Amino acid sequence: NDALCNRQFHRTMASPRFTDTLREAAGEQWDRVITHKFTKELAAGTIDRNVLKKYLIQDYRFLDAFVILLASMVAHARNLEDRIPGCQFLAIITGKENTYFERAFEKLDCSAEERDETPFAACATGFINLMKTVAKEGTLGEMLSVLVVCEWSYLSWGEIVLESTNRDDFVTFEWVDLHSGPFFVDVVNYLRSLLDKEGELIDEAGRRACKERFLQAIQLEEDFFDFAYE
Repeated sequence: NDALCNRQFHRTMASPRFTDTLREAAGEQWDRVITHKFTKELAAGTIDRNVLKKYLIQDYRFLDAFVILLASMVAHARNLEDRIPGCQFLAIITGKENTYFERAFEKLDCSAEERDETPFAACATGFINLMKTVAKEGTLGEMLSVLVVCEWSYLSWGEIVLESTNRDDFVTFEWVDLHSGPFFVDVVNYLRSLLDKEGELIDEAGRRACKERFLQAIQLEEDFFDFAYE
């Protein structure tokens, strides 16, 4: 019995985190997203402001869907302890980040009328549909899979460029700051830990569903950065 317990213990210790297996499934696409030229030009402050405006108009459009998804995840979390950090992050998303958009649009001379008249990009519509569908019909694991892609991929590029970020214009450096630093690291660790836990509790079909959502989301992240330059 002791030998069996030891083998099981070592197997458990050697098992990769569920979130690491999902990232590995994304392969080179994950690396393309976190090293995309958009992130490098943004940090350097050299990004064409029309490219940035194009990106921010579409990004702002799925803020509401993101809030719906995050709130749904909080509601479906397994206990109060798992809910509280999500609630705190929800307050940040609807506060400081929302203020950034308003100030950035003003600095970029992008009026509400211009934003309203700009057609929805396919990547924005895709993200909105994915977030709302998963929030309404998905499992907790599927919700977390989409959230983890959104936040972990942004933390990954944010941490890469943080030290070299130009501090001349808030429209570029604040977007980096919002996606790096100790608080955001804690957010990503929280989301990953919940998804890792789900990976242990759900069956193989549930894990496959999580992988499908994860890969859908990383494809949309790459599409989103590419779209800004079209």
